[in-house]
Amino acid sequence: MTTETQVNPAQLREQVKDKYREVATEPDREFHFHTGRPLARRLGYDQSVVDQLPDPAVESFAGVANPFSFSELANGEHVVDAGSGAGFDSFIAAGQVGSEGHVIGVDMTPEMLAKSRATASAMGLSNVEFLEGLLEDIPVEDGWADVVISNGVFNLCVDKQAVFSEVFRVLKPGGRAQFADIANGQPVPEGALNNIDLWTA
Repeated sequence: MTTETQVNPAQLREQVKDKYREVATEPDREFHFHTGRPLARRLGYDQSVVDQLPDPAVESFAGVANPFSFSELANGEHVVDAGSGAGFDSFIAAGQVGSEGHVIGVDMTPEMLAKSRATASAMGLSNVEFLEGLLEDIPVEDGWADVVISNGVFNLCVDKQAVFSEVFRVLKPGGRAQFADIANGQPVPEGALNNIDLWTA
C-alpha cells in the first residue's frame, strides 16, 4: 500500500527557494549541507578545472555527488542541467562540450538565475544559457538534449514521475541522463513524508 504524500508542491517550492536564495546571496554562511570549493573537492571534481573557475561560479555549489563521474560529456553535445543553481555544473559541462555544444541550465530561484547569468557573462561564455522553470515543466523543446544532468535536485520535487517524464521528453532518442541525488531505500514514516520542513532539511 502506497502512502499518498500530502506535501503541497507550491509550499515546498517556496521553502526550497527560500533556502537556496540564501545559498546564492550569502554563500559564506553555514548551512546544514556542504557548499563551494571544499564540497567540489570532496565530491571528486577535477581540481584543475574547478581551480580555473571564478569564485561566483563555485561558492554557491551545493550538490550531492559528481554527475560527470559516469563519463565526461562529448564535444558538440546539447546538455540540460536540471536545477542548475548558480551554474557550477553548467560551467563544467560548457567546458566539456566546447563551442560546438550548448548547455541550458534550468532553475526556479531568481537569485540563483541572476548569479549564474552574471557569471556566464563575466566568463564570456556563449554556449551556456540559464532559463527560469520547474523540472515538472522544463522549458526546452522535445528531443533537444543529448544529455540531462542534475545534482541533488530531483529529491526536492514532490512529483518525481512528472520530473522524469520531462527528462525523457527533452532527451533525444538514445540520449542519456547523468544525475546525482539522494535516495532512501527504507520506508519513510507517514509523518515524515508529510512534514514539509523535513523535505528541505
